[in-house]
Amino acid sequence: MTRRQLLMRVAAGPAGVRFLAATGTAAAAVATPRTSMGLATTSFMTARKPHDTYEFLEYAHSLGAGGIQAGLSSTDPAYLKKLRARMEQLGMYFEAMAALPKKEDASEFERAVEAAKVAGADVIRTACLGGRRYEDFADLRSWETFVTESVAAIDRALPIVTRQRMPLAIENHKDWTAEELARIMKNKSSEYLGVCLDTGNNIALLDAPMAAIETLAPYALSTHVKDMAVEPYADGFLLSEVPLGEGIIDLKKTAELVRKARPKVHFTLEMITRNPLEVPCLTDKYWVTFPDRNGKYLADTLRLVSNAQKRLQLLPRVGHESRSGLLQLEQENVTASLHYARARLGI
Repeated sequence: MTRRQLLMRVAAGPAGVRFLAATGTAAAAVATPRTSMGLATTSFMTARKPHDTYEFLEYAHSLGAGGIQAGLSSTDPAYLKKLRARMEQLGMYFEAMAALPKKEDASEFERAVEAAKVAGADVIRTACLGGRRYEDFADLRSWETFVTESVAAIDRALPIVTRQRMPLAIENHKDWTAEELARIMKNKSSEYLGVCLDTGNNIALLDAPMAAIETLAPYALSTHVKDMAVEPYADGFLLSEVPLGEGIIDLKKTAELVRKARPKVHFTLEMITRNPLEVPCLTDKYWVTFPDRNGKYLADTLRLVSNAQKRLQLLPRVGHESRSGLLQLEQENVTASLHYARARLGI
């Protein structure tokens, strides 16, 4: 049995533990190599789809991760205290996930912040948009309305997180260009407001990956570390997460930039196993919300795609996989990425 197969059995839960006990290899499970890199639940949104925060903490620990980024599955005080106690026992960190207060009544958001604090969260990760800018908005006016509403939601959240002393990290979630999000951070200028720096998302908005990382690193309160691969298609290019070290992101430089700018920020893996995403940057609809972008952004990105295609294989497709196959593939991609973070990035 290979080491990878052994780790797969360990992470399978009680059945895996019984297997190890029966084969006399339980000590190997305890010796799982550890990394300070954490896991976001979004790494498992294709097949595993974690629902219970405590169970996800245990699962992440079994894979050797140093922490988790997850929504709270319960706000019951006893549950929150149990989660915190186990997190501290394991020496792991916890970053909560919560939605911004979209309406004037921000009481639900405030309860989420309070619960995260009881659970021992270091930061709350959020996003202004759940989808993708070039898919969700059909005209410039709709985008401008979103901008106004998003800034208002941030303004409602900021007094709450300031009062609770709970940092709020807004992800660059294929909505804001790096410059746009950095401008929001400059305008608000609060120690309790920053970004969840996703290292790959802004390629979809035609931002050069390292330029986006350099722009947002000074505001990073949280991270989604990912590597990306690209491939041309008729209307633009395809974009896909790949295990760390297999894509086009300069991960060593990324780690250096974040460490220099924000030494205390956790590195959290987001390795989504899925079919490639279409970025239709050669269509008219794509451009309606980018009045200030010019052809240089397009030319630079298409050149990036072309150069990457010469070095990389075709992007992975997973649509043909069974659920059991997807479960295994998700875990293999995450395990390989955690190993890379520990062995190659010193995380």
